[in-house]
Amino acid sequence: MKPLLSALTVAAVLGGVFIGASGYGHAADIADAQDHPVISRYPGSEIKWYDVQAFAPYFIATGPVTGYRKIDDWQETQGRLTRIYYELSGEKTHTEVYANYKKALTDAGFTFAAQGLFANSEQSAEIGSRKWLPVHFARNDLPPVGIRLMQGSSTSGGSAFLAASKERAAGVVYVVIAVTQYSEDIVATMIDVIEEDTVETDLVTVDAEAMGDDIDEYGRVTLDGLYFDHDKATLTAASKPALDEIAKFLKQRGSMNFYVVGHTDAVGSFDYNTSLAKRRAQTVASTLNNDYDIATQRLEPHGVGPLVPVFSNSSEGGRAKNRRVELVERP
Repeated sequence: MKPLLSALTVAAVLGGVFIGASGYGHAADIADAQDHPVISRYPGSEIKWYDVQAFAPYFIATGPVTGYRKIDDWQETQGRLTRIYYELSGEKTHTEVYANYKKALTDAGFTFAAQGLFANSEQSAEIGSRKWLPVHFARNDLPPVGIRLMQGSSTSGGSAFLAASKERAAGVVYVVIAVTQYSEDIVATMIDVIEEDTVETDLVTVDAEAMGDDIDEYGRVTLDGLYFDHDKATLTAASKPALDEIAKFLKQRGSMNFYVVGHTDAVGSFDYNTSLAKRRAQTVASTLNNDYDIATQRLEPHGVGPLVPVFSNSSEGGRAKNRRVELVERP
C-alpha cells in the first residue's frame, strides 16, 4: 500500500506520530502484530492486542450521548477492519498523543467526522468523553480482557476520540482513534482502520441533488455513471440513468452554463488521450442537446486528457478514477 504521507515530513512537523511509516515495530509487541501502513503508532507505544478481519461492519458514532447508553448519530461503513491496541508508558499524556494524531491526519488530507478531547475524566455526554466511549465501542466489540482503554486506576485522567476518512483509488479509508489516560504513566490508544472496497463501481451514478451540492461547493462535479465503449467516444445504454439525472440537474439550474470536460488516464500518447477526452465530452454534450433539449450554448465541451488526475496512474483503481467526465461551472 502506498503511504499517504511521507514519514520524514510528519516526523519533522510533529516530532512524533508517523503517517505511512509501514513496518515500524517494537520488541515488546505481541507476536505477528504490526502498525497499519496508513497510520502508525506514537513512538514508544507497544501493541498489546491486534486483530484483522477481511470484511466486517463498523459503526462510527458522530453525536453525543442522548440517553442511557444511547447515541443517535452514527456513520455506518464496512470493509477490511484492522484493530490495534497500544499502550505507552512514561511521562507522555493522552492530550499530547491526541494532538499529534489529529495534526498528522489533518496534514495527510483526512476529513473529520467526529472529534473530542477531555483533559480530565469528567462524565460528559459529548464526543470523546469517558461516558461516551463505552457507547461507541458497545457497537464495535473489544475483547473482554486485556484492554485498558476504558478502565480506570487511582490516577486515571481524561480521554479523546478522532474519526476521519480519506478517499483513495481503492476506496475510502476510515481511521478511528480513541485515547485515554489509564494512569499518570500509561496512555492507552485504540486505532481502528476500515478500508472500503469499491468493487461494485457500476452501481454508482450521479444524483441531481448531490450534483447541485458539489457545484455549489466546488464549482465542478464528476459525472459518475457514464460508460463509453472501450477506447471510443460512444456512450453505452447503461449511461441512461446518469444522463437522466444530469439533464434533471441542468433543467433545475436553467440559468447556469457549464464546461463539459473529458479526462483520461495516462496510458497511451498524450495527443491521442487529449483527443479521446474531447470527443467523449462532445458526445455527452451533444446527447444532452439532442435527447434532453438542453440548449447547445449552455454546454461547452473540452478535453484535457491525462492532465488533471485525481489519483496516481500506477494502479488500475487510480486509472479508472482518472477516466471521467466533469461538469465545471462556466461564467
